[in-house]
Amino acid sequence: MNLPTEIFGDVLVVHAPEDLNEEHSNKFQQFLLSQERVKVVVDLDSVESLDSAGLGSLLNVQDDLRTAFGDLKLIAGGLTNRKILEITRLDQQLEVFDSVIDAVKSFV
Repeated sequence: MNLPTEIFGDVLVVHAPEDLNEEHSNKFQQFLLSQERVKVVVDLDSVESLDSAGLGSLLNVQDDLRTAFGDLKLIAGGLTNRKILEITRLDQQLEVFDSVIDAVKSFV
């Protein structure tokens, strides 16, 4: 899996695939953990299919990054993915932002 990324200082921004579901979640998780950065922002705005496997992969990545003294933060400007995070209460475990700038700045 190869995803579009951006680097802002020591923060990596990864634009998640359109489908973050059972079929793609393991590859997505491996991609995130293969990067050389431990401060990671995942942009969910282009995700159209987000299921429990995708959500689980985000939590697994967060755990691994925190073990390495980093963290995972999310961008969910769209109403649908924001609602999924709220309903599953993952918005209480993962920091969720409306924009890349806000998420990157939160690492400072």
